[in-house]
Amino acid sequence: MFDFLRRTRPPETAGTHLPEAKASAVGPLTAGRIRGPDMAVGRAGTGWAAPEGVSLVRAGFLGNPVGFRAVRLISEAAAAMPLVVQDCARRYESHPVLDLITRPNPAQGRAELFEALYAQLLLSGNAYLEAVSDPDGTVQELHVLRSDRMQVVPGADGWPVAYDYTVGAAKHRFHLRDGRVPVCHIRSFHPTDDHYGLSPLEAARRAVEVHNAASHWSKALLDNAARPSGAIVYKGENGHGSMSAEQFERLQAEMEAHHTGARNAGRPMLLEGGLDWKPMGFSPSDMEFQKTKEAAAREIAIAFGVPPMLLGIPGDATYANYQEANRAFYRLTVLPLAARVSAAVAHWLSGCIPGEVDLKPDLDQVPALAVEREQQWRRIGAASFLSDAEKRVLLGLPPLVEGA
Repeated sequence: MFDFLRRTRPPETAGTHLPEAKASAVGPLTAGRIRGPDMAVGRAGTGWAAPEGVSLVRAGFLGNPVGFRAVRLISEAAAAMPLVVQDCARRYESHPVLDLITRPNPAQGRAELFEALYAQLLLSGNAYLEAVSDPDGTVQELHVLRSDRMQVVPGADGWPVAYDYTVGAAKHRFHLRDGRVPVCHIRSFHPTDDHYGLSPLEAARRAVEVHNAASHWSKALLDNAARPSGAIVYKGENGHGSMSAEQFERLQAEMEAHHTGARNAGRPMLLEGGLDWKPMGFSPSDMEFQKTKEAAAREIAIAFGVPPMLLGIPGDATYANYQEANRAFYRLTVLPLAARVSAAVAHWLSGCIPGEVDLKPDLDQVPALAVEREQQWRRIGAASFLSDAEKRVLLGLPPLVEGA
């Protein structure tokens, strides 16, 4: 019925033999590379360099529980939102675009693909989606590409003319031909960069550093039996306060072996004549340290748009209860992100199909928004001064078409 997802073959490929197998163009580059980020890829002349971005991801996602949970919470919630395909005439129950995103490639389903896409956008401010076509130009697969490996190649007019995907010393270039883009580039707004987006991690960089430093300080405190520091005062005969080198080394070795570490927590200390333990209480700065860590965690959560209450951060009284915070999280963070990304993907795929289609989240199937949607349906349904067509528009539905 539909001849969708079809592109015209480029003129230069006519008459040449094309492989039947469908695979990502960057697959051979990554073959044999099991793990490890590519630190050699840089973006000269831009505000976001790959080495800096990789280290920021390590510090703010791989090494920070607040950033990790915030990214996972947003990406998983957005990827789980059901999507619908509709055009100006109808909403489709079955459509090639739905089939494509339901099974985008042999290794991933829809939720896995979009979770990776959202996570890349949150961590780097950029997300890249590759379309793999068969020999006749029909799009068969979609693949998410790593943002730290991608570089925009601008033309003389400043607009991108190609994308370079680099893995170590290997490189693949995606060319833009006849306005058709083999890569969908989704980016967050960046006020000082023309080609790359701004990551929430960059905005929360100082908060991430403070939170990580506080975690290192807490670990050092635990390594010292989780006690405040103290001093051993030596008073020798006739008021002499100095120890011999042998006595000092023996005392230091005994302290490290028997009175430090979690295993020795609470163990009584036996001091010989002339030695006296003077515990030191927490200073006012030590007492405020935990509050500083909680404030840094709150800033990280705010940068990502996650209510601190959902992350278990104490001291947040913005929302009356957890349900209200969860509803605000979906309404202010998850829904705008999912709507923007799905619209960008639909616009990109529209270059491969005849006619425009709209890919959007189905709000009626989101449990967190069920109460709001029920109230909206009841309010609009009871509005007698609105026609059926106007009610459908307000509810995000396509207009009724006779015979459809």
